[in-house]
Amino acid sequence: MCRIGAIKSKAPVHPSQALRLMMPQQEGHDNSGFAMVMQDLGGLFAPYPDLPLLSLACTQKGTQLVEDYMEARNFHRVFEWVPKPKRRTGQDIKAMPHYIFRCYDYPEQYAKAAWEEKQELLLDARLELRSLLEQQQAGYVYSFWPNVLTLKEIGKPHDIADYFRLWEDNGELQAKNIVVQCRQNTNYEVVRYAAHPFFLQGYTLCANGENTFFTRNRDFQRSLHRGYIGFESDSQNFLYTLHYVLHVLKWPVQYYKHVITPLPAAEMEGRKDGDALRLIRQSLAHLEINGPNTVIAMLPDGSLLSCCDGKKLRPVVIGGDAATKVITSEVCGLNAVLPRRKTEEDVYPHEREVVIITPDLEVQRWLQ
Repeated sequence: MCRIGAIKSKAPVHPSQALRLMMPQQEGHDNSGFAMVMQDLGGLFAPYPDLPLLSLACTQKGTQLVEDYMEARNFHRVFEWVPKPKRRTGQDIKAMPHYIFRCYDYPEQYAKAAWEEKQELLLDARLELRSLLEQQQAGYVYSFWPNVLTLKEIGKPHDIADYFRLWEDNGELQAKNIVVQCRQNTNYEVVRYAAHPFFLQGYTLCANGENTFFTRNRDFQRSLHRGYIGFESDSQNFLYTLHYVLHVLKWPVQYYKHVITPLPAAEMEGRKDGDALRLIRQSLAHLEINGPNTVIAMLPDGSLLSCCDGKKLRPVVIGGDAATKVITSEVCGLNAVLPRRKTEEDVYPHEREVVIITPDLEVQRWLQ
């Protein structure tokens, strides 16, 4: 069973806070990997909130492929952060030769383009870079988006953090929102793309559990959007459905729960929205999920979301104070980072709830 977590703060925090959140939950780590998505960045990236940030790991050949691609498409590098690895004997990490975290100016022809056009440009660029690197077996690209940084690696979480100096709060890396998981995907082949959290056009998601409707979800999602690719993990289905409901269909966020875990037909009867719920279930039946799982998602506006399967078979808890809110698998993680919070205000969502933490840290609970 995985362990997942997210921190949302009024002031930027360092990734070491996310690590402290996850370390007490080590029984769910299995020492196979670590990954995080940081959004609304501070530190070195604070001056560039509107510029797309490319996050990838690659070989020397991959570095040249990326540089050639970006130059050919008139993306101009503005800023780059290069991690300075802390190597020591016995580290359990399958490190790549190079890690690239670069901010770019948009191509000149997109300088005055609408945000909708820029979103499509960035998605296409990431997909093309991924394909290019895969063909040459030269690396992995995780995200290309403004104000978002993604790091994924295989190995022992503590050693990965040590390698990237993530225990050292030197002010370089900071963010108001961090989503993290300290485990690789272990239901399928262990590859970097399979590590949670997953990211697509401003939407981030990680999950604890499994989806036994994976094949049905995958086959349907492939026809819905060009960005729904890979499927290295059954949990990617959760992200793609979230993106489809909110970004493509533009439905209110609460309907995500009605799509993945629809109410039984008998419970729809008599509800004012019963007809709408029946149509949703009929038209999007192939997006329904099954199996034990808990989801933590981050939306483009920085809101956090959490919901569970229809039987609440995986744990999750939400707590915080006036400056910080946290969602995670176990309360011991909360105790590690927010020991002085009012524990009586902690929220343990049940199987019919969606809990949303808004940009101003309000905790909203919506009953399905």
